[in-house]
Amino acid sequence: MNGKPLAVQVGPWRISALLDGRMRLDGGGMWGVVPKALWQRLTPAAEDNTIELALRPFLLEREGLKVVLEPGIGGHLDAKWTEIYALDRATTLESSLRALGLAPADITHVVASHCHFDHIGGWITRAARGELAPLFPRAEHWAPRSEIAAAKAHDPVRKGGYRAEDVLVIERAGLLRAYTGDQELLPGLLAHEAAGHSDGVSVLTVNESGPGETAIFWADVVPTSHHIQPSYIMAYDLDVPRSFASRSKWLTRAAAEGWLGLFYHDREHAFGRVRAVGERYVFEPRLESGFVRA
Repeated sequence: MNGKPLAVQVGPWRISALLDGRMRLDGGGMWGVVPKALWQRLTPAAEDNTIELALRPFLLEREGLKVVLEPGIGGHLDAKWTEIYALDRATTLESSLRALGLAPADITHVVASHCHFDHIGGWITRAARGELAPLFPRAEHWAPRSEIAAAKAHDPVRKGGYRAEDVLVIERAGLLRAYTGDQELLPGLLAHEAAGHSDGVSVLTVNESGPGETAIFWADVVPTSHHIQPSYIMAYDLDVPRSFASRSKWLTRAAAEGWLGLFYHDREHAFGRVRAVGERYVFEPRLESGFVRA
């Protein structure tokens, strides 16, 4: 990330695309039953079959509110896991915020779509003595209730995606808040359950009922701009039929209403729209002229 992050105005909200580094995951895992001959052209794989993914939080600002949406993976993983996921954190959530003149103490809220470790680990950090502590000491931290439970459960089917300490550190600090189903978390910021990838994963909409543009944060429901066909479902998704139903519902609505998409894992595009063409969708990136800079 060079210079200040790109930003868009969506109703009363200013949305800036941040970065908490990059990771690599198995291409087959990210693409499920989609043939490699197809996905290799879209997301080129290395010799070990992994593909590069962004870890992209967003900053939402309005009227004194400073909200980090999806806080990233963080820097507290040990060397083993750093190597497994080939983490590159040359740019971090903290450095992204610093480029905007902000410190962690300035953040009022942190909102997570679900509790997989590569999506919420960034809301904790290592304190001076090496213990884990909240990165955002003054912020309310929101996550789906069922996802908080899953992170603590040590369920053998789900445990690979969760780390209990990611939620326990925030809970013990008295900063954790749970949301359930469809809920307005802040004025104009709504969470909608879109389960399938995980039990409680949600998409977040910005300015859905207000005048002007609406944005949708896709989370892992649509992880990159290449995953916009409803059948392009990750092998990591727990419930494929539910995932297909959730993806179909929200892609249909976003395309019909011209919503601006916010993409967490796409290495090139933070912002863009999906448009229906016949029975398929095409991706239209946000043009440079549509951005504002601080």
